[in-house]
Amino acid sequence: MSDKYDVVVIGAGPAGYVAAIKAAQLGLSTACVEKWLDQKGGVRLGGTCLNTGCIPSKALLDSSHKFAEIRDHLAAHGISVKTPQIDVPAMIARKDRIVDQLTGGIASLFKHNGVTAISGTGKVIAGTKVEVTDGDGQVRVLEAGDIILAAGSVPVQIPPAPVDNEFIIDSTGALALSEVPARLGVIGAGVIGLELGSVWGRLGADVVVLEALDEFLPMMDQQIAKEAGKIFKKQGLDIRLGTRVTSAAVNEGKVEVVYSSADGEHTEHFDKLIVAVGRRPRSEELFSSDSGLTLDERGCIFVNDFCETEAPRVYAIGDVVRGPMLAHKGSEEGVMVAERIAGRQAQMNYDCIPSVIYTHPEIAAVGRTEQELKADGVEYKSGVFPFAASGRALAANDTDGLVKVLAHAETDRILGCHIVGPSAADLVQQVVIAMEFGASAEDLGMIVFGHPTLSEAVREAALAVDGHAIHIANRKRRK
Repeated sequence: MSDKYDVVVIGAGPAGYVAAIKAAQLGLSTACVEKWLDQKGGVRLGGTCLNTGCIPSKALLDSSHKFAEIRDHLAAHGISVKTPQIDVPAMIARKDRIVDQLTGGIASLFKHNGVTAISGTGKVIAGTKVEVTDGDGQVRVLEAGDIILAAGSVPVQIPPAPVDNEFIIDSTGALALSEVPARLGVIGAGVIGLELGSVWGRLGADVVVLEALDEFLPMMDQQIAKEAGKIFKKQGLDIRLGTRVTSAAVNEGKVEVVYSSADGEHTEHFDKLIVAVGRRPRSEELFSSDSGLTLDERGCIFVNDFCETEAPRVYAIGDVVRGPMLAHKGSEEGVMVAERIAGRQAQMNYDCIPSVIYTHPEIAAVGRTEQELKADGVEYKSGVFPFAASGRALAANDTDGLVKVLAHAETDRILGCHIVGPSAADLVQQVVIAMEFGASAEDLGMIVFGHPTLSEAVREAALAVDGHAIHIANRKRRK
């Protein structure tokens, strides 16, 4: 096995494996170092996303959604079903098969594209070299023309609730429960907390979500966040804002949680407690002191707009750098960096990166929020269309939520789109494309959408920006 490569990538998650494949496609000899091992001791590709994050959580979200649909919503369609039962081990086994299929698929893509997978922990040392330590402690040094750091992130742990992987669990443990807990506590009402709470809540758990912030989903457009909060409350999620957990301890097979809020101190008991307060960059021990790399105050590796670090010919992408921790953001950074290493003038549009929360209904967004535009003094106009007025949503008995489009007051250029509702993740992508090409709300409103479709709600929201919506009464505009 050669110790010299044009490109060495550290990390085989969505950022790293995409960067490695793209670099190899561009004719660069490429190696990808990954410390994750499979059950047989071989290198396991895919990172957190494929193994314990995006993919397994979506598998469980889909399974639990189907169960809830059968139990709670088929009667509206005239379909009668005897009491449905959930086989949790079978559901988890299905999730594991999907993960195995996809991680194995990446291994095949590496082989097809000529990427060398190297098992071990990578560390950048001076002179564009990578020190790799394998599971047996053996060390080898790879010489690289360029290095791409894509080590990803890990769950944040908090002292009041130490994870024991039995009663107090992190997001990984929440994807592998063997039965539905009767009462489930979740610390954190962010993306991970809401998704995992939804999975087990649909399956019958009594879910209490404890969030330290006083505002629900503050990073989202607040009209959308408030609408989502109402929907989740209707679904049975007990989301308590302004609650700070001060201790969590296991007593007689239950987790005793003490938290404080505006009205004093409270105690709750749960069968399981999920700690989902966010993730932090996996940047520790990733480089030596003489490598030339530096970290910011959040532990992210410092990079410019092209993901170049302060060390020559060393790049960093994905969760270890600034910006939202999104798999697709890291993947596109990987493509950009590989192309720039190959001599192409690639760049990324960070203003058009969509974000999604895969609850049901889904929450999706791209661009600026209304509160951000107000804070920056940007003159804007907005259009809103509810799914309750969508023929396709009514036919599917799935009418919760709305689409909101924000456009510049003078130029009409689309500044953002925010959706809570059915298929929001797919619908928002239509606006991402429109924004990438600099479209106006009028442009989007002039496009012919198929009927009946959920996507018509996007067009109607765009039309509503100037009071031209067809299927709702338009708001009167100030002259």
